[in-house]
Amino acid sequence: MLQLILGGARSGKSRLAEQSAQKSKKTVIYIATAQANDAEMQQRIQHHQQQRPTEWQLIEESLYLAECLEKNDAAEQIFLVDCLTLWMNNLLMHSNPDLQMDQCRKLLAVLPKLKSDIILVSNETGLGVVPMGEITRKFVDESGRLHQQLGQIAEKVVFCVAGFPMILKGEKS
Repeated sequence: MLQLILGGARSGKSRLAEQSAQKSKKTVIYIATAQANDAEMQQRIQHHQQQRPTEWQLIEESLYLAECLEKNDAAEQIFLVDCLTLWMNNLLMHSNPDLQMDQCRKLLAVLPKLKSDIILVSNETGLGVVPMGEITRKFVDESGRLHQQLGQIAEKVVFCVAGFPMILKGEKS
């Protein structure tokens, strides 16, 4: 099962994803996309690490998500990817201008083929004002396009607001 959990910053989406993964009773592989480029991000990463169960396997992958999923795929496990927003940022800021489009294409191609269940977490960035900077507009646009494409192939899509999940697609569980 492919599940997409969207929401704003501090909306409860990561907590919801973690609860869903834990309820599955499957082996959980947590794929972290964040890069600890400054002290504040290091603190955020440490906070997330302290919240996760110690038995979960951790893979840090900031760019090549499709290849990582394919390489570690197995039945009776669940991938929790947190988060696609940071992954998109990493791709757009990379020196190779074609990397973002190539990696998004690969991710969309590999997801339906995986034996593992997958929970993807991402920030819904398109609800605010239109950003003034070119790279920021591109980030919002590309994230929105990716979310739409993922929403089409996901069995379940959830939008989190103030810690409350709203089911957009799929059954309540």
